[in-house]
Amino acid sequence: KKVAVLSGPNIAAEILGSLPSVSVISSPKKKILDYLQPIFSTDFFRIYVNSDIAGVEIGAAVKNIIAIAAGISDGLGFGSNTKASLITRGLYELSKIGVFFGANPQTLFGAAGLGDLITTCISRSSRNRMVGERLARGENIEKIQKSMYMVAEGINTTKSLYIIAKNNNIDLPITESVYNIIYKGLKPLESVKILMSRKFKSEN
Repeated sequence: KKVAVLSGPNIAAEILGSLPSVSVISSPKKKILDYLQPIFSTDFFRIYVNSDIAGVEIGAAVKNIIAIAAGISDGLGFGSNTKASLITRGLYELSKIGVFFGANPQTLFGAAGLGDLITTCISRSSRNRMVGERLARGENIEKIQKSMYMVAEGINTTKSLYIIAKNNNIDLPITESVYNIIYKGLKPLESVKILMSRKFKSEN
């Protein structure tokens, strides 16, 4: 099929402002990649190509869940240590689900994985990060969704990934915490206590 996806650490307003950015076009067809790469590339927008379409799409979807968690951290007034910890462990969750779906782990450490994850977790323009921040301030998800003029994809992705993880015995503690906050009414501070009191384990 003649299918390709474009994803990366991209905030639309920054691209519109011609600020230097990179992104990834992915397709299993080399001809498509060779055709699209020069079309989308400009002197401020650099395009990389990657044949691992599963990895690029998983990175694009799952990073939104971690961004909600990052926003919760912001809303609770936590600092850089917490944000870095969430991004690091979030990348681990992203890589676990990526491997489950047959993605190349290296893709998830590239612009469409780690790059997109960092951008979405730290940008003040990130819709998913803002959802988390508002949840931490005590707003309910229905009110947040009604007041947004654009979709925060991480809300629905959280539910889908939670179900996949449960059905396949994949441990995704950050994803589970976000799910419980959005869909079960778990208090954000309580979720922090649960995460920080998990059984000791090796980082690997």
